[in-house]
Amino acid sequence: MNPTLLALDLGTRTGWALRSSDGHITSGSESFRPQRFEGGGMRFLRFKRWLTEIKSHADVISALYFEEVRRHVSTDAAHAYGGFLATLTAWCEHHQIPYQGVPVGTIKKHATGKGNAGKDDVFASVTARGYAPVDDNEADALALLHWAIQHHDDGQEV
Repeated sequence: MNPTLLALDLGTRTGWALRSSDGHITSGSESFRPQRFEGGGMRFLRFKRWLTEIKSHADVISALYFEEVRRHVSTDAAHAYGGFLATLTAWCEHHQIPYQGVPVGTIKKHATGKGNAGKDDVFASVTARGYAPVDDNEADALALLHWAIQHHDDGQEV
C-alpha cells in the first residue's frame, strides 16, 4: 500500500497530480480565475473547497507537495501565488497534512536533467512517461509528483 501523495502547481490555473494508495495516478488542471461579480477572496474560498473535495475522494492524503516559486512575472501573479500558498498551508495545518515546497529548479532538474529547462522540456518529459497533460500546469504537477514519489518513498518524508 502506497502513501497517498498530492502535488500542486499553484496559481490561477492550478495543476494537480495525485497518487492514490493503490498506486494509481490521476491529474488535471483547475481554474480559480476570479469571476466577474465576486469579491477578491472568493477564488481562495473556491480553492479551499476544491482541496476539501480532492481530500474527500482520496480519503487520506499522506503528504502534499507544491511548487515553490521564488520569482514571479508580475506583482499580480505574486499576490495570487501568496494567497493560494496561505490558503493551502492553513488548510494543510487544519487537516494535519504534512506539506513541503519544492523549488522549481529542483523539479525541472529531476524531470529533464536541467534545472533551467523550459516549460516545453518539462511537458515533453512528462509526455514521454505516458501522460497527456492538458497544459503546462498539469505537466508541472506530474513532474513534481514523480519527484515526490521518489523522495517520499525513499524515506525522506516531509
